[in-house]
Parts: sequence; structure tokens; C-alpha cells
Amino acid sequence: MPSHDIGAPAPDATSTGATTPAASAAAPAPAPAPTLPHDEVIPVLDFGGQTAQLICRRIRDAGAFSILVRPDIPAAELKAMNPKGIVLSGGPCSVYEAGAPTIDPAILDLGVPMLAICYGMQLVCHLMGGLVQPGESREFGRASIEVSDRSDLFAALPQRTSVWMSHGDQVTRLAGSEGVVEAFETLASTPTCPHAAVRLVTPTRRIFGVQFHPEVTHTPHGTDILRNFVHEVCKCRGDWRMADFAEAEAARVRERVGDGRVLCGLSGGVDSAVAAALIHRAIEDRLTCVFVDTGLLRKNERELVETTFRDHFKIDLRVVDASAEFLGDLAGVTDPQEKRRLIGHRFIEVFQRAAAEIVSRTGGQVRFLAQGTLYPDVIESGGGHAGKAASIKLHHNVGGLPEQLGFDLVEPLRDLFKDEVRRLGEVLGLPEAIVWRHPFPGPGLAVRVLGEVTKPQLEILRECDEIVLEEIVAADLYRKTSQVFAVLLPIRSVGVMGDGRTYDSVVAVRAVETQDFMSADWSRIPYAVLAEISSRIINEVRGVNRVVYDISSKPPATIEWE
Repeated sequence: MPSHDIGAPAPDATSTGATTPAASAAAPAPAPAPTLPHDEVIPVLDFGGQTAQLICRRIRDAGAFSILVRPDIPAAELKAMNPKGIVLSGGPCSVYEAGAPTIDPAILDLGVPMLAICYGMQLVCHLMGGLVQPGESREFGRASIEVSDRSDLFAALPQRTSVWMSHGDQVTRLAGSEGVVEAFETLASTPTCPHAAVRLVTPTRRIFGVQFHPEVTHTPHGTDILRNFVHEVCKCRGDWRMADFAEAEAARVRERVGDGRVLCGLSGGVDSAVAAALIHRAIEDRLTCVFVDTGLLRKNERELVETTFRDHFKIDLRVVDASAEFLGDLAGVTDPQEKRRLIGHRFIEVFQRAAAEIVSRTGGQVRFLAQGTLYPDVIESGGGHAGKAASIKLHHNVGGLPEQLGFDLVEPLRDLFKDEVRRLGEVLGLPEAIVWRHPFPGPGLAVRVLGEVTKPQLEILRECDEIVLEEIVAADLYRKTSQVFAVLLPIRSVGVMGDGRTYDSVVAVRAVETQDFMSADWSRIPYAVLAEISSRIINEVRGVNRVVYDISSKPPATIEWE
């Protein structure tokens, strides 16, 4: 089956028929226009691409507000948002595939500038009479484009530049066969993709299409292209700021919760801390935070969270020790997806008990559960408006939740990326030590002990992890890296210590650099620092005789090992 987005399988070269894309199911009645945090908004129609929300983030970086909307949104509902521009994302489908998402054709006649990316470009060209076919040479990865028109979309860009391609199908004819359909003009091409970028300008339409992905960091001038679309094409002022989001999201939480109470799972990480601070701004003392000691925490984590968050937030913080329950659930479990599922279920049970205690103490009901869910959590768990995103791994707070939750979820950070959350934390006045703390997974060390999780293995990993972080801090690399941690591998190796043979565990060290955690590169930690980490672990942690360094990027690897 043909597919076009990042990481998608190769297309079926036999799919060449020029048929109309499968129509979506009957669209629901237009919803009222949402309350938006700014008067300059550029919605992104989500066709299921792994990087759809990343487009929104790049547009927000350019100073306009952007949100994902479902691909079958009615034109009237989109018009009610008074958009300055519209973007169609990439996606894993072919325009000829049964059930492939399409758009309300009236959107093309809204008179609003449009940027169509990858699948979006193929869909628009197809709907307007062009021909989309499997390319003779598929393009997955970096390619060089030759720009023939450096006005508007490519203003101030070099004539030749690198872009990130990920497609099997491509547009092979821009006009209708009879020549009566409005014709696009080509703006850029590659040796194997003659229409890598196109434009259509008429008195009522201004549509741009790019076959590549400008939103990813692998396209060096991609942010310039998107900024050109925002400023040169859509004529946005570019004065949206994260403070606007903070005020609008607090108002949205306040409206949704009403006079109810919210229970927030506080992990000690930046995501849950920022979520708690934002919700506290909205509803104040009707927020109760619960910190769960799962037995899967870093060394001294519980003590740190209690002292830090009680002192800073001045809110009702409950600490629940459920370590025996979590470790009991994980006994004998080796599958990482099952680990995450079990942990997600146990978290909810703990929260439900905490909610019952609050009810008995206050006499009020707790309907809402708050989480620091970010967009990478959602998309990696197979989320997205089109329902077409690939499921990479279950996150305990997304795919790992039970169907009968018992709470209404409040997830104010669900559309943000990690670096945006940090900026929001600064806006909310959180201390630097919290805002810039490296991420720690919700399942904790359970996904860093590969295979079955036991207390002895956890103790080994805690000691190793603390040494890694101590040396990274000592080398002044903490703020220069995005995430650093140790992983206990399910293998043993032969070593020599004290003139005797050892047969002990292997520890991997992982350090990455990234902006958005959707993609990441491994950190080039100096050899001297790695040598000190290895020496200290082997000498100070009983049961480890070998340390290795992970030099895999994301993709193809993920940041966590499980």
C-alpha cells in the first residue's frame, strides 16, 4: 500500500489509477469556533504524519498561533476560526488508498493562503486535476533541491539546498489532462522529483505545495520556509508568545473544571510540574497533587520531590508508597509494552484510592485527573486526528491507560513539545532547577532495566544512574545535553577484576541532544568524561564489569531503550 510519511513503508508500484480519494464519513455539524489565544491563527489539518504537530510548533516559533485540527473539518468551521493561513500535513496514506483522508473541497475556495506538505500536496494537486503516481525512484532521506523561484516561499534561501524527503508517490502532472484546470507552477525540483515544490496564484487562491518536510531539523532551511509562509505569504505580525498560551489554557481549564477538584499525578519531572503550576493558576486550592513512590524511582527521588514541591507550590501534596504493588505487577514481565500497560493501570488504581480519600476528607467529588502528557507521547502511542499515525510504543499516560478510567482527563500540555513546556514553565515562574531538569519516564526505571525488573537490578541501576548524572554535571554538560541516563542490559559479560574472573552485568550509557524529542542525535560526550563514568561505575557498583555507550540517533532508535 503506498505511503508517504516519515518512517512509512515503501509504496506499491502498481497503484497508478487516477481515481478520487475515498470520501470521509459524513462530517458532523459545524462546531462553534474555539476560543483561541491569539487573533493570528494558522490551523494544520492532521493527516496522520508523525511530524504534524511539529509543523504547529514551527509556526508558533514564527510568532503565529497554530493548532492541529481533524482533516475532515468542514470549511465553515475552519472559516469561523478566521485563519491567516492553512497547512495540510503529511501522512502515511496514498491519495488512491481506500479510506485515505481527504478535505472538504470548499476549503480550497476560502481565499486563505495554503501550504500543503507531502501527502497534503499530493491530495491538493489530485483534487485539482493533477496526477499522482508512484515515483520511479522513491526518496526517503536527505535530498538536494534546485530552487527556480526564490520569491515568497523561498525568499532569501540559496538556489540549491538540502531537504528531507519521505515519499513513494509523487505528483507527475500538475494540470488536468484537458488543460482546463488551474495549473500549478514548479518552484523547485530534484533529479528524481520534478515537482518538489509548486505554487498556484489566482485572484481567489494562493496555494503552495512541497513534497519534502520543512518542519524537521533535517531540512536545514525548513524553518525559513515556514517563516516565509507565515510572514511573507500569510502576512502575520508574528507577535504570539507563550504567555498568550498560558492565559488561554488556564482559562480553558477553569471553564472545563468549573467548581470541581483536580487530582494531578506529580512525578517530579518538568512536564507534570508545569502542568500542576498551570492548573494551580487556574483553580488554586482545588488542585491536589499526588506523588507515587513506585519503587522505580531514581536515588533519593522521593525526598527531593517532597521538599521541592511542597516548598515551591504551597499546595496539597500527597505521597503514596505503592512500591510493593508496582514491583508485584512487574514480577516475571519482560515485554516493554506490557510493562507500560501494567504501570498505567496501577497508577490509575492508586489515583482512584487517593481520590476516595480526598472525597472522605473534603466531602467533594474528584472528577478530573491531570497529567503532563506532551505531544510526542501522543503521536508515539498512535494518536492523531486522522487515526493513521503508527504506534511506536505505549506511553503509560496514553496507550497504557485502562479503558474504564473513572476520571475525565485534563492535559493542558498535550499539544506542546518539551522545549515549549520549558518556556511555559519559565512564564509560570518555576525555578530553573525544575524547568531544566532532564526528562524522566513515567514508568521510571522499569523501562531502563531491560527484561524482568527486580529489586537487586533496580539498586544496581540507581547507583549507576547517579554516577552518570554526577559526572555529566561535573563536566558542565547537563544543560548542553537533553537527556542522559544509564540502562541495565539483560546480558552478562566476562571480565577480570583483582586477577580473578567475573561474569557480571553490562550497563549502557545514553546521552542525546534534541529540541523537540521527536528526533534526537546522540551526544558527543568527551572521551575523558566517558572514561570517568565507566571507571567509577565498574569500581563503585558491585555487579557491573562492562560499560558501553549508545551512539544511535532517533530515528531509527527511540531515546529510551524500551
